[in-house]
Amino acid sequence: MTDQVDALVIFGATGDLAKLETFPALVGLVDRGVLNVPVIGVAKSGWGLDQFRDYAQASLRLNEMDPASPAATRMLGLLNYVDGDLDDPATYEAMSKELGAAQRVLYYLEVPPSLFGRIADGIAAAGRAQNARVMVEKPFGTDLVSAQQLNATIHQHFPEESVYRVDHWLGLEPVEDLLFVRFANSIVEPLLRREHVSSIQITMAEAFDVADRGSFYDKTGAIRDVLQNHMLQVLATVLADPPDGSGLSSWRDVKSQIIGALTPMSKETTVRGQYDGYLDVAGVAPGSTTETYVAVRLMAESWRWADVPILIRAGKCLPVTATEVVFRFRKPPHDTFGIGAESGSNQLRVRIYPDDQVGITVVGKKPGPDLAPQLRELAYIGQAGAQMMRPYDRLIGAALNGERYLFARQDTVEAAWRVVQPVLGDVVPLQVYARASWGPTNAAALVPYGESWHDPAGEPPAT
Repeated sequence: MTDQVDALVIFGATGDLAKLETFPALVGLVDRGVLNVPVIGVAKSGWGLDQFRDYAQASLRLNEMDPASPAATRMLGLLNYVDGDLDDPATYEAMSKELGAAQRVLYYLEVPPSLFGRIADGIAAAGRAQNARVMVEKPFGTDLVSAQQLNATIHQHFPEESVYRVDHWLGLEPVEDLLFVRFANSIVEPLLRREHVSSIQITMAEAFDVADRGSFYDKTGAIRDVLQNHMLQVLATVLADPPDGSGLSSWRDVKSQIIGALTPMSKETTVRGQYDGYLDVAGVAPGSTTETYVAVRLMAESWRWADVPILIRAGKCLPVTATEVVFRFRKPPHDTFGIGAESGSNQLRVRIYPDDQVGITVVGKKPGPDLAPQLRELAYIGQAGAQMMRPYDRLIGAALNGERYLFARQDTVEAAWRVVQPVLGDVVPLQVYARASWGPTNAAALVPYGESWHDPAGEPPAT
C-alpha cells in the first residue's frame, strides 16, 4: 500500500542534477502513472515558467528523449516555477502560494548540504512542513560529527521517518537484482555464510580521471566520495540477514545492524593511493594528499559473517570501468582429483555496473583423456534490449509513494561514518600509482593468503 504525496517541490531545479537526471526521471514516472501531481521548481536564476520549461525540454533532448512524446508533454504540463533567493522568506511564501491546497508535499533538496538548514527553516516558517517529506542528496556530512549536526538540523522541522536520504546507487537495477539473487533463490542464500564463504570482494573501478571536477573532488576523495556511502550501502545489501515476515519494511533495520557490526577501518587495514598526474588537475591544491584510490579489509562481527575477510577497493584511472561483487567459496574438504588450487575456484559474481550480470564459477573436466580441470562460468547476462529503469526514476517514485527501503536511515549513515572515521585525513600514507594500473601494489597484502584481487572485465579507457 502506497502513501502518495499531492505535490513535489524541487529546490535547485535549474542545476546540473536536474538537467542530467531529474527531468528524464520525471518523464518515466509520468509514463508509469506514478507522477500526476504539480511539480514546483524553486531556484534563483531570474527565469520565468516558460524558461524553466525550456530548460526541462533541453534536459530531455540531452538525454535523447523526445520532449514532444505524450509522457514528456504531460510532465512539462505539471511544471511550475518559483524564482527567488533561498534566504528570502518571500521565496517560501511564493512556493506556498503555488502549493495551494496541497497537504502532503515531497521536498527534494538538490542543493549542497550547507543549504539544508535554511531551506528547512523557510518551509517551516511558511507553515508547510507538517505531513511533508524531505529528500536530500549526499554528501550527508563529511565526518561523523558533521553528519550528526546535519541530522539535528533536519530534525528541527522533519522527523526521521519523513527524511529520505538519497544514494543513487540504491536506485540501480543491478543492486535490486542482488536482492533477488540472495533472497529469491534457495540454492544461493544457504551458502552465503561463514561456513561456505572464504572471502567477499567488492571492486568499483573507474578507467577515467577526475576531469573538470578537481575542485570538488579534492575536498572529498575516494573514502568520502564512494566508500562511506556507495560501497558500504552495497556491502550492506551483500551481508544483511534476510528481511523478516514484514518484507522490505524491515530491510533498513537489518542493513543498519550489519553496518553497525563492521570493524572500523585502521591504518593497518587500509591502502590509499593517488594516480600519477592528479596534482596537475585544475582545482587541485598544490601538494594535495587527497586519495583517488582506497582499498580496505573489513570484518563483520556477526554470527553469519564472523572471520570472513571483506575486501573493498575503489579508484580512478584503473584499467576498466566496472563494479562487481564476488563471493569466494571455500575449497572442498578433499581434493579428489588432485587438481590443486583450482579446487577452490568456486565463486558467485554479481556485476553492478555497467550492466547486470550474475555468474557462478564451477570446476568441470577439461575434454580429453586426463582428469584435468577446466573452469566454467554459468552466467546470466541482462535481458537483450531491455531498458533498465533510471535510478532517479526509481528513487523519486519510491519517495512519492512513501517507500523507504531504498533510502539510508540516520543510524545507518552514522554507523558508516564510524567505520571510516579512523582513517580520514592523512592517517594512512598516500602512494602514487600509474594510470591504467590496479593501484598501489601493497593493496595485494590485504587479500587472504592464497587469494588475489578479482579484476573485473569492463569498459576500457577511452582512446
